[in-house]
Amino acid sequence: MPSVAVKLYSVFFKFMLKHRLQNRTQIPADDANAATSFGVTSRPDEESTAASNPLFTDGVATKDIHIDPTTSVSIRIFLPETSLGSPDSDLRAQPKSRAKASRPNSLTGSDLRRSSYGAATTDNVTDYHNRNSFNHRRNSYGGNVDDLALKSENGVYRGYAPAGKNCRKLPVMLQFHGGGFVSGSNDSVSNDFFCRRIAKLCDVIVLAVGYRLSPENRYPAAFEDGLKALHWLAKQANLAECSKSLGNRRGGADVKKSDSHGHIADAFGASMAEPWLAAHGDPSRCVLLGVSCGGNIADYVARKAVEAGNLLDPVKVVAQVLMYPFFIGNVPTHSEIKLANSYFYDKTMCVLAWKLFLPEGEFDLDHPAANPLVAGRGGPPLKRMPPTLTIIAEHDWMKDRAIAYSEELRKVNVDAPVLEYKDAVHEFATLDMLLKTPQAQACAEDIAIWVKKHISLRGHEFSY
Repeated sequence: MPSVAVKLYSVFFKFMLKHRLQNRTQIPADDANAATSFGVTSRPDEESTAASNPLFTDGVATKDIHIDPTTSVSIRIFLPETSLGSPDSDLRAQPKSRAKASRPNSLTGSDLRRSSYGAATTDNVTDYHNRNSFNHRRNSYGGNVDDLALKSENGVYRGYAPAGKNCRKLPVMLQFHGGGFVSGSNDSVSNDFFCRRIAKLCDVIVLAVGYRLSPENRYPAAFEDGLKALHWLAKQANLAECSKSLGNRRGGADVKKSDSHGHIADAFGASMAEPWLAAHGDPSRCVLLGVSCGGNIADYVARKAVEAGNLLDPVKVVAQVLMYPFFIGNVPTHSEIKLANSYFYDKTMCVLAWKLFLPEGEFDLDHPAANPLVAGRGGPPLKRMPPTLTIIAEHDWMKDRAIAYSEELRKVNVDAPVLEYKDAVHEFATLDMLLKTPQAQACAEDIAIWVKKHISLRGHEFSY
């Protein structure tokens, strides 16, 4: 069973969540409609945010990008320091692991499995968050007011800027935070901590997507924002290729140092190709990771990516990770009945969150956004879906439907293992209070083991 501290915090958490959800149900329709033109992606009055830091202070550099001028959709980039290594390091390194293979029915959370990287050090990340967990504002270029401190006296920006053309390429992971579609953000302290951990363990560039929240922006806003982030990544990859071609045509000894990257610029002279992704991103190895309701978004984006096919080139979604997805349906499962009043997120409050998310007059727990196995959902056949790792918790009432979805994927020969963690609760690996627990660390390492199997370069596949 969960510890006494977790149980007490769950009571407080549920009280606050119920209060916030009830307040949002009382927002007049006119006020909600007035916000739909741009939307909100965070609620600073409810949770602390972590300022971005484009220096490798703790092994990961971050920056914020506002990717859509018509909405508030944003992305926080997490670039691990390993990207500074030689581009040949991937070929020289032979990954090793003492962990066992993940089997759908053989592993539980009681096994604290470890990857070849061992236990990650998180104290420095915590110290950084303690120093920077105050509210900040983004400007239109994706920075924030705190970035002013990163300029020296002569006005030169001191954040990381890629130099040279032989940069190490890393896979790209799109991460969608949780919060029941009504709360959470990509720059919250807890999400920032989790993404840093994943970026280090998986050795990937994490793009944490800040999608629009409800009830200000109801379905399908969050789902469209997730797909918009994937299209933005494809656009960045194509712009980087164009910039590279432009740089090659300019080649020669007389090329100015400032033009060495050959960036394509817009009418205002600002670089359109994001330099970190242009230098270090490998979109042909793209992974989707969704936490709670973010899992629903990730699954939607994966389906759309399969439908798009070559239209998204060079982006290729090679795998997805669904962490305790926010699935539900009209016909209750065994876990929905037995664990309806479980820790942190009970079924009653989650149903209220769905009422705030789905359009008025269209509330249905068998909505395609809520139930992945509902008849007539549409989309591509399940056999075309990418490999899917599902993380579930023993005391989570949503687990049965996640297991059922994974079983349907396995029936059509999709690699879809399930990892269930004993004595765990919903969001046990991402909730602020639980991020430092051994179980949360073990979960992140298990994800890294499985993800590396699908993102390893050909000829150097990661093996268990």
